[in-house]
Amino acid sequence: VQLQASGGGLVQAGGSLRLSCAASRSTFSYYAIGWFRQAPGKEREFVAAISRSGSVHYLIDSVKGRFTISRENAKNAVYLQMNSLKAEDTAVYSCAATLRGVQNVASMTFPGGPNDYWGQGTQVTVSS
Repeated sequence: VQLQASGGGLVQAGGSLRLSCAASRSTFSYYAIGWFRQAPGKEREFVAAISRSGSVHYLIDSVKGRFTISRENAKNAVYLQMNSLKAEDTAVYSCAATLRGVQNVASMTFPGGPNDYWGQGTQVTVSS
């Protein structure tokens, strides 16, 4: 499956952005999806994950209450709604898909195994 993240941009602190992850395959609903981010000079960091059906969500503590992950399988898309953005949220955000279940998303590494897929990222810059 091919993934494409979009929706990034420049926003002031306290603002909002909605990222989208579009998939190329109609079997999109088979995949758990995760969002990751990488700030300059830092390691890639897991941010959020959603199960195949959308019923299970995971978010890291630093974004809980501010970010929401959702999906629309009919549109082959996953979204990351980001509110109350902070300067420390500045990073390149990427989405990834796995057949190994939502419980394994947080441990995904790039480029991953045969059941893992990564998309290109989208830049999010939050000015303070």
